[in-house]
Amino acid sequence: MTDRDFQDRLLLLIPTTSYRVADFLNAAHRLGVDVAVGSNQRQVLEAFADGRTVTINFQDLEKGVREICAYARDYPLSAVLGVDEETTVLASKASKALGLAHNTPESVEATANKFRFRTVLANSGLLMPPFSLLSVGDDPARAAREAAYPCVLKPLMLSASRGVIRADNPDEFITAFHRITRILKQPDVVTMGDAAKHILVEGYIAGREVALEGLLDGGRLTVLALFDKPDPLEGPFFEETIYVTPSRLPESWQSRVMDATVQAVAALGLRDGPIHAELRLNDQGPWVIEVGARSIGGLCARALRFGTGISLEELILSHVLGLPIETMAREEKAAGVMMIPIPQAGVLESVGGIEAARRVAGIDDVTITIPVGQEVVPLPEGNKYLGFIFARGDSPEAVEEALRDSHHCLRFQIDPGAEAE
Repeated sequence: MTDRDFQDRLLLLIPTTSYRVADFLNAAHRLGVDVAVGSNQRQVLEAFADGRTVTINFQDLEKGVREICAYARDYPLSAVLGVDEETTVLASKASKALGLAHNTPESVEATANKFRFRTVLANSGLLMPPFSLLSVGDDPARAAREAAYPCVLKPLMLSASRGVIRADNPDEFITAFHRITRILKQPDVVTMGDAAKHILVEGYIAGREVALEGLLDGGRLTVLALFDKPDPLEGPFFEETIYVTPSRLPESWQSRVMDATVQAVAALGLRDGPIHAELRLNDQGPWVIEVGARSIGGLCARALRFGTGISLEELILSHVLGLPIETMAREEKAAGVMMIPIPQAGVLESVGGIEAARRVAGIDDVTITIPVGQEVVPLPEGNKYLGFIFARGDSPEAVEEALRDSHHCLRFQIDPGAEAE
């Protein structure tokens, strides 16, 4: 296909660190959609043709909007889509400037900042933990004396549970405060501006955790998948591992999860596009932990198929471009993904057992995403996984078992004293 075959195109805003470039571009190709990639570093995308890539400033939002508008003058756009959390606010602001369909920037900004998220939902009628905002310059000892326990300290704008730490007493609070402060001084974090100068403290919510993947159309939510997280997430760090769908929750609880998500989405003001919500469930009901104006992160979307094998990315692109969608019903088989955790810090020297892991019954694929020779950093400082394992089966129980068996086949050799190549 050539530029002449299309009048308008879709601009995908994707950080160079994202796992999802290939999956979205493959989806666009299958749909026959004219797509360009806006990224924060051009050199990674040099193989693409002129006009298919554009370098965009993701930190300075106003500058980024101007760059997108300038690009749109040469290549008219029918939609701008932020793929990861880092780009959703910019996509909404650029869409507004171009007169394209969009969530309001205010609604998306509320999902991207954990303190703003809690503030917006405070009067929504949803279950809400107590929360407060600290500055990195505050006295942690004083804050620790005033805190109620257990509590959770977290940065305002980091993802993948990076920097999220539970504290059960003042000593743990002070340790967590200093640890998060060091994370906020990392080069990739300080560019977040004022958000990198604050820490959110909120009451710890006990209970099992689920994730809801959905698509909004005019404020109406279609649930695409409800994932169980069978591993307990009790802290002190909150490393997610296994997601399995369909959920094994009773239908009554699934309805309550959906209702709470709809209530949160309405309070935030989100109206259109993909959402990813995290909730905790206990005797008091469902607690909304977060809602993102984006789809599920990492490579986790590969666990989802719809209709006759349609990917989540195809659904999202079809929706944003107003293309017909045959069905949004997930396939009948159970499915799941494991985000392979990093057991210790160091340099990854070797990975063994991959073929054995792939041969486990029910396993679709095992993908290692950190190259040998590269430094690996576990939570709470790290923000990457060693890779992903995907499985399908006749039941959620079979999928979970396959994921665990496959993971047990893998052998990671990590040198804690080596330096990355």
